[in-house]
Amino acid sequence: MKHPNTRKPAARRPLKTLDRVLSKAGAGSRTEARSWIGAGRVAVNGKIIQTPDHWVDLQRDKVTLDGAPLRKASHVYLLLYKPKGYLTTYKDPEGRPTVYDLLQNAPHVVPVGRLDLDTSGLLILTNDTQFAEQIMNPEYKVAKTYLLKAAGILSDEQLEQLRNGVELSDGMTRPAIVKRVRGREKSTFLELTITEGRNRQVRRMLEAVGSRVRKLVRTAIGDIGIGELEIGKWRELTPAEVRSLVPPNRPRQEPRRASGG
Repeated sequence: MKHPNTRKPAARRPLKTLDRVLSKAGAGSRTEARSWIGAGRVAVNGKIIQTPDHWVDLQRDKVTLDGAPLRKASHVYLLLYKPKGYLTTYKDPEGRPTVYDLLQNAPHVVPVGRLDLDTSGLLILTNDTQFAEQIMNPEYKVAKTYLLKAAGILSDEQLEQLRNGVELSDGMTRPAIVKRVRGREKSTFLELTITEGRNRQVRRMLEAVGSRVRKLVRTAIGDIGIGELEIGKWRELTPAEVRSLVPPNRPRQEPRRASGG
């Protein structure tokens, strides 16, 4: 039997499902929130609710977790140097390692975009959903720079194709900045900067010009590079770095300090 409040009212009010309210507040992931709700640890206006899809009026309802009022978490922005072999997900059904295995003592955050299992490099994680949406939105043209090893010796014509944009199954790519770093007998090293974030985009771009990626590392997001960050480690973004990644007219909350990484 469905809870009487699981159907979303038609009126346009600030409504969210209970599991999403907990997640947005930074209390934990939606999976964790559903577990807490099912265990009877969450109440709305003093009444225990065990339905994750219960609708909450953000302006009127009081949500508590273990009897304590739910408070919106301060915004946190982390930079992780992801190693190859880690999934950009919270949990893997097959038990493979994920980026959350590397975030010891970190606040609850979610990845801004993804890096493939076989791709290493910089990954931003945050609990600021508006910030995350802007970083991923191609309209804001946040640059992502990659160092890659491509199969074969790529010609100048192939590099020019990448610079001008190539046709993929989901449409033409935007022009890219492409620099030849060096070449060897059977491979080419390139630095490639794009302002989109399509699924496996860099790999598909190389395949579109008749090559393939043998190794791929994301070395920068905007003006933020790896620097001295060790692989597998994380650090906080500085307030200046956060400001550099978002439009100047977007209101921001200064990030809180998090424990070490």
